[in-house]
Amino acid sequence: MPTKKSKLKIGISCGDINGIGLEVALKALADTRMMDICTPVIYGSVKAATYYKNRIDMKDLVFNITDTAEKLNKRKINFVNCYKDEVRVDFGESTREAGDLAFRSLKAATEDLAATNIDVLVTAPINKDNIQSKDFDFPGHTEFLANYANEENPLMLLVHENFRVGVVTGHIPLKEVPDKISKELILKKLEIMNKSLIQDFSCTKPKIAVLGLNPHAGDNGLLGDEENKVITPAVEQAMESGIYAFGPFPADGFFGSGMHHKYDGVLAMYHDQGLVPFKTVSFGGGVNFTAGLPIVRTSPDHGTAYDIAGKGVADESSFRAAIYEAIDIHTSRKRYREAASNPLQPQQM
Repeated sequence: MPTKKSKLKIGISCGDINGIGLEVALKALADTRMMDICTPVIYGSVKAATYYKNRIDMKDLVFNITDTAEKLNKRKINFVNCYKDEVRVDFGESTREAGDLAFRSLKAATEDLAATNIDVLVTAPINKDNIQSKDFDFPGHTEFLANYANEENPLMLLVHENFRVGVVTGHIPLKEVPDKISKELILKKLEIMNKSLIQDFSCTKPKIAVLGLNPHAGDNGLLGDEENKVITPAVEQAMESGIYAFGPFPADGFFGSGMHHKYDGVLAMYHDQGLVPFKTVSFGGGVNFTAGLPIVRTSPDHGTAYDIAGKGVADESSFRAAIYEAIDIHTSRKRYREAASNPLQPQQM
């Protein structure tokens, strides 16, 4: 953790105001000890946040309201008011206005991250439907941030302590998965995961388990040939290049048997193959991290939770974990850069 003197500036996008994003963010930040480890900067509508504070009985929470992240109070929750229009909060409803505010918040936070006005970004959940517009034509946060950073292959990595699960294909229809999977794509994801495990999680020689696509990992071609033709060759080439990749393993028994404890990371072929077991084991404490980007972005492992929005019962544990993870990853990455650099300068003759 950083010291009080060097504590990081944590940017927080508000997400969908009709969900639980602002509630869990405010609850996580209500503990005054949080100010000892970071300087929080929320992006969104002050009016909406004030309404939230009154709704969930947090009237004593004080904001330092500002128009720019260049002027922050290190002892308060800073709020960049990037949406000054009147805004209506309709808990549990998907509205175009909420989607517009979610995008403006994300855009402002991302621009400040790029300008180094903040150090890391924690994103509250969005509704992937109502945020869609000519400015946001992406399946989710991961793809938007990758496009902003000009990175073609980010890696969605779910993290809970030493349990880390990445996916080869992310937010795409299931029927498109077999055509998207290729030896080259699997290799690229393995390279990203391997690098991230080393620089972001301080794993010296990470071991990565790779899951199969078909039931029983294809049963040697009986239930599908992607394992023999695509996945196994990718694993073998990764090993030849110095990445400790193993598999493919049958996905159905891998997690239930506890094999995931033997590896530093697990690479699944598609979204639900990795996220269903991860959330079953870690829901409420897991964190979504976008690996493979030059910036650090995390988020809680849940969605907007419209069904409980506005009731004051949302659990902030995952959001708090997302803040901690962002700090830890930033710190690990900084140490890695320092260790990888050569501090010895050539002597002058």
